Amino acid sequence: MDRKDGKMDGKRIWIALPALLLLPACVAKTALDVVTLPVRAGAQTVDWTTTSREEADRNYGRKMRKQEAREARERQKASEEQRRECRRAGYGNCP
Repeated sequence: MDRKDGKMDGKRIWIALPALLLLPACVAKTALDVVTLPVRAGAQTVDWTTTSREEADRNYGRKMRKQEAREARERQKASEEQRRECRRAGYGNCP
């Protein structure tokens, strides 16, 4: 604790010294974070708004699979309609 003459004893100095040495590093790190924040935010925004080649390929593949599935359903419906018309016309050898 404090001595009566107002000076700190040796133990408190050794405890406070590491804290004083670490404080500038902490302040510097915080300053660095504050300075680089707009750059990182801008980079994240660009990343969110652009599409990578891999994403574009994946999206194109998904689009093509959906289109092929839709076309297959349409062919199936057309085939069923054709069989119905064949039977309705009275032909016995309808597919």
